[in-house]
Amino acid sequence: MTKVRTIILGASHWHVPLCAPAMAEEHDMVGVGDDDVSRVQVQDLAKVWGAPVEADWRKLVDLPDVGLAYVFGPHDGMAEKCLALIQRGIPFVVEKPLGTSLDELSVVRQAAEAAGVPATVPLVQRGGPTELWLAKAGRPTYQRASFIAGPPARYLGNANPWMLDPMKAGGGCLANLGPHFIDMFLRGTGETETHVDSRLSSALHHRSVEDHASLIITTPEGREAIVEVGYAFPNSPLKRYCSFTSVGEEGFATVDSDGSATFTAVDGTTEVDKINVDSDPLYDPFVRSVARTLEDGFRGLTTLAQLENVMRPIWRAYDNQHGGTEHA
Repeated sequence: MTKVRTIILGASHWHVPLCAPAMAEEHDMVGVGDDDVSRVQVQDLAKVWGAPVEADWRKLVDLPDVGLAYVFGPHDGMAEKCLALIQRGIPFVVEKPLGTSLDELSVVRQAAEAAGVPATVPLVQRGGPTELWLAKAGRPTYQRASFIAGPPARYLGNANPWMLDPMKAGGGCLANLGPHFIDMFLRGTGETETHVDSRLSSALHHRSVEDHASLIITTPEGREAIVEVGYAFPNSPLKRYCSFTSVGEEGFATVDSDGSATFTAVDGTTEVDKINVDSDPLYDPFVRSVARTLEDGFRGLTTLAQLENVMRPIWRAYDNQHGGTEHA
């Protein structure tokens, strides 16, 4: 099968190395874009892929016969890049949160739908070991997710300092980490309408972006998720702390930070296993899913409409924190 000509915008993003091997196998990488083309990671990718490097992303979008684009990089430039791709009819993969407001995301979603341009988002926990284990409990009545990643200073060391600028990133740990676990709850319940109560804090690291966020998300039926995310784990080979619980009509499921997983059914029997809770390996199969479903408009993968449902309570939480509607 002929590989599709593919460009990547924002190649210094920390998720790109997790995707790069699969990209090399599945796509014909013809352009590597980044705001700073001198970064070692960007130059290394260009050498491996044999693709030119370009600081002006518009030149990459205008390359002939581009059939797919990946959009990473600062969140404040995502909507403009996506709209340019839509105008040229180029299907794309875009990192969450796709912009710094719900309005930006909505504009892109509406434009893509009107133009019939396929788009998807790497919400990689979908179909992953954690989601599959929690699904044993059935449709969630109550669910809890805690995911605490390393300190915000790590973005200074991995060539993504813009992640600590709220104007470029739109927010901190909530906008970055929260979408995966809100999506998990919405998928499990089949709900899209939610009420959110929230608390955001930067008390630990005193940065301009929050390093801890707690959300209580409630559906009209009374189903509830508690989502806690943070940049509060120390720099460590362990990388992060995480734990999850879900209760539904089938029973109670748990996953702990070391991968220990239990499921207790309503009849009182308990199943125990060990799963991989590291999210990094989930990016490779996502890229392969993109290649496999491209001709079908990314059938079965995350849609922009689904991302919009996920981001709505997140931007609402920021607005509640700041006492306004700047993200609505």
